[in-house]
Amino acid sequence: MTVSRVINGGTQVQRETRLRVEHAVAALDFVPNGVARGLMSSKSGAIGLIVPDIVNPFFATVVRGAEVVARRAGYRVFLCNSESDLDLERQYVEDMVSHRVEGLMIAPVGDRSTVSLTPLARRNFPFVLIDRSVAGLSCDLVQGDSVGAAEQLMNHLISVGHRNIAVIIEPDDVSTARERMKGCLDAFRTNGRKLSPSLVVRTTADRVGGYRAMQQILGFHPRPSAIFAVNNMTALGAMQAIHERALVVPRDIALVCFDDVEHLAVLSPFLTVMSQPTEMFGTLATQLLLDRIEGEPGRPPRSVVLRAELLVRESCGAKLFQQRTT
Repeated sequence: MTVSRVINGGTQVQRETRLRVEHAVAALDFVPNGVARGLMSSKSGAIGLIVPDIVNPFFATVVRGAEVVARRAGYRVFLCNSESDLDLERQYVEDMVSHRVEGLMIAPVGDRSTVSLTPLARRNFPFVLIDRSVAGLSCDLVQGDSVGAAEQLMNHLISVGHRNIAVIIEPDDVSTARERMKGCLDAFRTNGRKLSPSLVVRTTADRVGGYRAMQQILGFHPRPSAIFAVNNMTALGAMQAIHERALVVPRDIALVCFDDVEHLAVLSPFLTVMSQPTEMFGTLATQLLLDRIEGEPGRPPRSVVLRAELLVRESCGAKLFQQRTT
């Protein structure tokens, strides 16, 4: 009991005794057992965060934002990478709960994640969704304006002069894919045009998926003049496939995407993107989760929608079209 009082900052310990305990702690390199402490207090001081692809700069920045807010509030963040695998995601959710995290933030694999998340909702376990919603699940959510942003990005390609535009996007059971596809279709409709289903290639939202989709698109006749990629990683994979064919962006084919690649943009601003306030996804989600942990149970779910900014750079081919018309 005396040792516990010293370690936890208690005052009812004589100075000589405190010094002896502190000396023993230092000599033994003793680290307090946080799990045991959590069992006693019913609070672990930890929250969980599950993302589908930690390699993606978008989610890496989300993690950074989440950690900043959590640290300031005295919480630690346990991070897991589901690799967009539903079984792995479910396992991580169970692991987090069994390790007594007080709440969970998750960018879900897709609508099928309801299998993992519905039990949490039934038990009123605090959790917040990031970037993606899950059909049929009502909970706290921080997401981007995917419909409006996709419409703006596609409108830009059309206004530049592109007519034959291909879309690289995820399967339809991912909410961001559905919403960005809707934005693309809305843009075509507004401009009195139709997007041919044959120009829509479904793939995984990573570099490998973008590479494979682009290989398929480069076999189309006629070849599209522009590519709309669902995110930055698919755009990088597409760029790799384009370069392997000895083609040049944007001279031979234009390329735009969601989400900036921060370190590449600093070195050479090239990609035209819809830039989302990525770190804010993490900071707001963490604040919502902490409010849920410390607030009254049964509070109605809250939803935050973040706006994106169109950053026009070389890859859209705007300068080339201007030169051809002057």
